[in-house]
Amino acid sequence: MDALKARIRAEGKVLPGNILLVDQFLNQQVDPVLIHDMAEHWYAQFADKNITKILTIEASGIAIAVFVAARFGVPLLFAKKYSSTNVTRESHEVSIYSYTKQETYRVAVSKRLLTEDDNVLIIDDFLANGQALKGLLDLCRQAGATVAGVGIAIEKIFQNGRDAVKSYGVEISSLARIESLDTEMGSMTFAED
Repeated sequence: MDALKARIRAEGKVLPGNILLVDQFLNQQVDPVLIHDMAEHWYAQFADKNITKILTIEASGIAIAVFVAARFGVPLLFAKKYSSTNVTRESHEVSIYSYTKQETYRVAVSKRLLTEDDNVLIIDDFLANGQALKGLLDLCRQAGATVAGVGIAIEKIFQNGRDAVKSYGVEISSLARIESLDTEMGSMTFAED
């Protein structure tokens, strides 16, 4: 998506550790016009999939997912993060390793809110090593829900996240695919689509 790539080039900051900071427009301060256009893109791609629910993980994916859910006219469900290892019988839960924070945490969704009747579109801001996406896919498996597809704003393809979830057989739509980040130069290279 050209508008997203342009914003990343203009305002994205490359930080040590292969971190791309996009807090000016995507995951802290949000540009609603850009996010609306992203939602339109995913709607055009997945409109025929009979989506019943949008699923994301707190916190950075929520703003994007709200716009997508509004466009599809379906509820948004977000997996909540927990530091403790408490497991309740009322929730589907998985452990996820965070590349950015370098820690493992638990995420959960209520069994009442994600069921075998759901046809889910997963939305997230980044796909890096694939652990967050794998966790969301595992939550859907636990619930017996169908995953109709995945929408990712920015995919760092050099971190192989897509390969980590290939066995799930889901369609992944990434709006900006980054081939490399250069910390010294503060630059990024986009993959050719």
